[in-house]
Amino acid sequence: MTGPVIRYSAPGRVNLIGEHTDYNLGLALPIALPVRTSVTLRPDACDALEVHSDRVPGSVRIALNTVPGDVTGWAAYVAGVVWALRRAGKRVPGGVMSISGGVDMGSGLASSAALECAVLGAMLAATGELMDPLDRARIAQRAENEYVGTPTGLLDQTAVLCAESRRALLVDFRDLTTRPVPFDPEAYGLALLLINSRAVHRHADGEYATRRAACERAAAALGVSSLREVQGQGISVLSGVPDPVDARRARHVLTENVRVHDMVVALQACDYRHVGGLLSASHDSMRDDFEITTAHLDLIVDTAVHAGALGARMTGGGFGGCVIALVDGARSGVVSEAVRETVRRAGHPAPSIVATQAGPGAGEHIS
Repeated sequence: MTGPVIRYSAPGRVNLIGEHTDYNLGLALPIALPVRTSVTLRPDACDALEVHSDRVPGSVRIALNTVPGDVTGWAAYVAGVVWALRRAGKRVPGGVMSISGGVDMGSGLASSAALECAVLGAMLAATGELMDPLDRARIAQRAENEYVGTPTGLLDQTAVLCAESRRALLVDFRDLTTRPVPFDPEAYGLALLLINSRAVHRHADGEYATRRAACERAAAALGVSSLREVQGQGISVLSGVPDPVDARRARHVLTENVRVHDMVVALQACDYRHVGGLLSASHDSMRDDFEITTAHLDLIVDTAVHAGALGARMTGGGFGGCVIALVDGARSGVVSEAVRETVRRAGHPAPSIVATQAGPGAGEHIS
């Protein structure tokens, strides 16, 4: 199985709103980022893949018949795609793969999904296999869930694969449908600031799995298979959840789904002031009900809003990573400087702050 060199890339993502809703069959509204992870594949007929990364010295050899546990570390995401593709009955090429990444690991910007989807796209292009984007998302999710061992939902992979420029992507995880929604704050004199706290986003302590288990217990207490089944009944239905912590976790999910819906309506009406308020309300819910923010992230959010942002929230799985803030373009410098100075005085690492926008999803030859 030899052929021409394949070049494929996939973006990171920011979730505008809809955190920890995916595995609860709820709603989310992500965008793809301009920054991308790129893969170059030189396929051949050998029975292994030799993988190089521009961020790690040396190389990793991945047997095409790899099974979970064979490969660990960053290369496990590549090996997981190999394994998941073969489990799906698809051909997998051997060869040499080079990875050059723009998506920072541990930042909460879906670096793992970007890597998985870039690898997957390159492999499918090399073999000529056709696969629907949502089927690709499931393959990438299986790689992460069953090979790497991280119990993520489908949000990251779906966003990475299906996003469009200057559009947010409304994802309904109950039936896995997607719909583009206009998102172009620059056209209205606004900017979306991406603030990387430099606090590494980690799930190693099991917090992600703990939150997921709490949602599953709440659903079981209500006699349903997922919290989405009680969405229309309002938060009063949670009186049927005996554990108060589980009830708070479920309250975040139910109210977050409402906020996603409300943000879609606000974006369609070009009501960015309401969009900002929804960002802040989402952060409050993640802080108080889901308890996945940190004092460091809360400080960044509060500082941005006090300096004039229309709204701000942590984005990603929690416990580190990034904040997004919607600001008047003329005040983006003021807000950025206020965040930098406040964070400096608090003794935290200097954040990186850039204005970002919605970019395209994964694809061949996109740079």
